[in-house]
Amino acid sequence: MKRTWVGAATLGVLSLAGCEQDETRPNYEYAPDMVSSVPYDSFASNPNTADGKTLLTPAKGTVPRGHVPLKLTAGTEAAEKAGRELRNPYPASPEVLARGQTAFQRYCTPCHGSGGLGDGPVTARFPVPPSLLAEHAMALPDGRIFHIITHGQGLMPAHGSQVAPEDRWKLVHYLRSLQHPARTARKETP
Repeated sequence: MKRTWVGAATLGVLSLAGCEQDETRPNYEYAPDMVSSVPYDSFASNPNTADGKTLLTPAKGTVPRGHVPLKLTAGTEAAEKAGRELRNPYPASPEVLARGQTAFQRYCTPCHGSGGLGDGPVTARFPVPPSLLAEHAMALPDGRIFHIITHGQGLMPAHGSQVAPEDRWKLVHYLRSLQHPARTARKETP
């Protein structure tokens, strides 16, 4: 019984000690190391990890949230396979075409020009890219164009790390609107 009173009295004193009425004085803090620990900066060295780095590399095979990995690699065979298997998941709409136009202006216009003719401003110093309005380009399936944007082809570098997959598909729609303006206009009208 005596222990119960001592325990209750101790608990009461500790409770009241934390409820200081004077707001200009700090309260008592129990276990301050748990409240204000010393963190390591992301890129600082860390003696607690095996490689000495605070920012650890992700485990092998992990995929970021919201990212759908493309199972096709670079190369001609993979590009042909993409042309056969990949389908554009976005229907042509004014919003899709507007986003595709924005992506085209940012990433394609420097080489291919604003109309896709291969007359961009960098062609003065680099080889002229092919026209995107040529019959060969018009005959390419959407999946193959998506693959070319992702992995590059010939002298064209890969843009997969710069352009999000949904923007690549929307860019394909915009390219088709440049190639076949009448066909795209028919798709947009109800």
